[in-house]
Amino acid sequence: MIGPTSPILLILLRMMQGLSVGGQLAGSYVLSIEQSTKKNRGFRGSVCDASAAGGFLLASAISTLTRHIFSEETINAWGWRVPFWFSVLIAPCLYVVVGHTEESKFWSERVEQKETEKIIREVEENYKPAVYDLLASPFRRRQLLGAVGVLCTMTSSFYLLFLWTPIYLSDLRDLVDTKTADLITFVTVSIYILLLLGSGWLSDQFPHRSDLIKIGPAGVVVCPLSMFGMFESGSIAGIFVGQLQFAVCLAFVQGGLAAWEVELWMADPSLSFTGVAIGHNLAATFFGGTMPLIATSLFYASDGWCSEEFALFCRLIPGFYVSILAMISLYCLSYVVRHPHDIVTGERILRSAKRLRRNREREEKKRKAIELSIQN
Repeated sequence: MIGPTSPILLILLRMMQGLSVGGQLAGSYVLSIEQSTKKNRGFRGSVCDASAAGGFLLASAISTLTRHIFSEETINAWGWRVPFWFSVLIAPCLYVVVGHTEESKFWSERVEQKETEKIIREVEENYKPAVYDLLASPFRRRQLLGAVGVLCTMTSSFYLLFLWTPIYLSDLRDLVDTKTADLITFVTVSIYILLLLGSGWLSDQFPHRSDLIKIGPAGVVVCPLSMFGMFESGSIAGIFVGQLQFAVCLAFVQGGLAAWEVELWMADPSLSFTGVAIGHNLAATFFGGTMPLIATSLFYASDGWCSEEFALFCRLIPGFYVSILAMISLYCLSYVVRHPHDIVTGERILRSAKRLRRNREREEKKRKAIELSIQN
């Protein structure tokens, strides 16, 4: 009714929502994990992710319920507003929770230490924001870039599986109607939340949680392709199983990932929020937020130039994009990011190896000296 002002307002409001979500999710990671122990960081981090997925589940439930209660004409007229009205009830609750949340003791202690150092050294005029400290170090820049590379699989897969797939099934391919697509997604997200909590708990049982996380990207290399292939069966059971097997692999990626993100920056807790927020939101913006656009573009592009004999292969093309991102994540997780566990253990092993080599070199020199003296 208000013309072009409507999409402009929608974009501005969505940006405001993004600023809120981007800060709150990263903050929940840091506050929850910094106040936990080494034995339950993974599980508590998975609770944060499960809560985020729970919000998506709630939105999916309300959307599905709205479609079942109202007719298509009513939804197009005014019923589409009902889910947004419901979200208004949640905002005051969030405001109360955030207002009564305290900073973690690690952050407070580190900030107090830095304040004391500033007073002693009298360098208040040279104060720089945390983001400057984060980007000033080559090692931290590498950590940040590697974190974005690791997170690209999780963010892109989540948007593909739970946001774009229902649209693909109903609007793009007309394999099922919108109500059925939403219902399948609702059931899949419900199971995914349980898998997420289990994966988070399981990550705490490993000596190093990245050993478990690596299983996820390896599975995601294959799962999107098999999911789109199973969609071509046209059966509801095949569609559900296709989404479920992808959700299982994604849960292995995301379960311990929140704890892993915070642990990257726990050496300096005053940078943990900044590091987690920038890394997570960059990945969410460039790989998650663009996922529906890229997947839709790949669908139409492949649909336009593929012949009938290669029709099945063309249906897999959006999945190939996620598979490539999964390979990038696996590489970053293995060779780019230095987790604190790797740094401590690796440096200790490296020092031991160097010490052993020096001892062997000394022993070899002594042996040669003795042999030379005997020959003389």
